[in-house]
Amino acid sequence: MIKISNKIYIKKTDIKETFIRSSGPGGQHVNKVSTAVQLRFNVIKSINISDNMLKRLKIIAGSKLKENGELIIESRKHKSQVLNRKDALDKLIILLKKASKKPKYRQSTSPSKNSIEKRLKNKRIQGLKKKNRQKIDPSSE
Repeated sequence: MIKISNKIYIKKTDIKETFIRSSGPGGQHVNKVSTAVQLRFNVIKSINISDNMLKRLKIIAGSKLKENGELIIESRKHKSQVLNRKDALDKLIILLKKASKKPKYRQSTSPSKNSIEKRLKNKRIQGLKKKNRQKIDPSSE
């Protein structure tokens, strides 16, 4: 069992791993060894998830979360299959932990009267400075 939060645990048996060939440079080793891992986890069937958490997960995961609730994570960072498996599992745990946290509520505030007056006073002073920098028109005198 892998702990995500106090209420959410996932079973290791619900995670399916598939090994694929990694792309990129590497010579013969890349062409004959499947070191990259593709981790599949069905979020809807595996854990009891709230609608709000599912919405947050859709936003965070983006295209990694499919319509049927399957979360697909790939890792091909390392040359070792073991390290890629660990990396993909860590990515899954981090993603689910982020989705399980509720975002902080932001209370909207408005500026105080004093701060508004101060801002407008500074604007007037700045405007006068710029007005004093203008060239004097001799015909207006």
